[in-house]
Amino acid sequence: MMPSIVLLLVTLAYPIFYTIDISFSTFDLSTFGAGEWVGLANYEEVLNDYRFWDALKVTLVYLVIALPLQVALGFAIAFLINAEWGGRGLIRALFIIPMVVAPVVAGGIWRMILDPLWGLMNYALQGIGVGPLDWFGDPNLAMAAVIIIDTWRWTPFIVLIATAALLALPKDVFEAAKIDGANWWSTLWSIALPLLIPIITATFVIRWLGAVKMFDIVLAATYGGPGKATNVLNLFIYEEAFRSLRFAESSAMAVIVLVLTMVLTAIFLYGSRKLEERF
Repeated sequence: MMPSIVLLLVTLAYPIFYTIDISFSTFDLSTFGAGEWVGLANYEEVLNDYRFWDALKVTLVYLVIALPLQVALGFAIAFLINAEWGGRGLIRALFIIPMVVAPVVAGGIWRMILDPLWGLMNYALQGIGVGPLDWFGDPNLAMAAVIIIDTWRWTPFIVLIATAALLALPKDVFEAAKIDGANWWSTLWSIALPLLIPIITATFVIRWLGAVKMFDIVLAATYGGPGKATNVLNLFIYEEAFRSLRFAESSAMAVIVLVLTMVLTAIFLYGSRKLEERF
């Protein structure tokens, strides 16, 4: 086990403790390490910075809308492609494509699709009498664009998990329901969904841990704009560290985000365990 332990310490523990050390100190650019110990001064500065709270608010808006949407879409699509119809194997294969596209590439492609002048999205919307829409100039539409791109990329991941979960459900329960005369909706609502509750909650937690690190799609598609409408926390931390060279304050922000993520993940895991015990 020693090689694995050493690898984990180097790749996980050292960067975390390095960040924590910097967050309580000034940052020495000459040594690229912690300088004078300043205690909680960096945290006080961060918590008094309205830009940090604005970025946190933007991140929460993204999470509250994107996560339920992706989980609901993923399981709904999984139910559809799990039914008996021709060509479902091809559709399953096509759903993998967004997952293997690099996030920066995905952001760039969707930036072209949503371009207000010659993008395909506005062309299609104009065909039904809507638009053109300024996807990256309007603050609300810019957030909607980020959610659309992120949903396009990550919903297939949830579809794969949901499909595997559906295939693993006990067949005898569904056969008994069919013999008893249950229709498609009754089977879905009264049998499939209760059996899938633990998988749905676990999928939500897994996707939460990925979504809270949102950075690359926003960087490629909107760069936090217009204004600060899509300036999520990770992008703000990146800007403060590598553009403004405020590494100590950025480290404090990163530690705060880490603590918040751990607390919320613990709450979600507790809720997931309670749902598993109930269902």
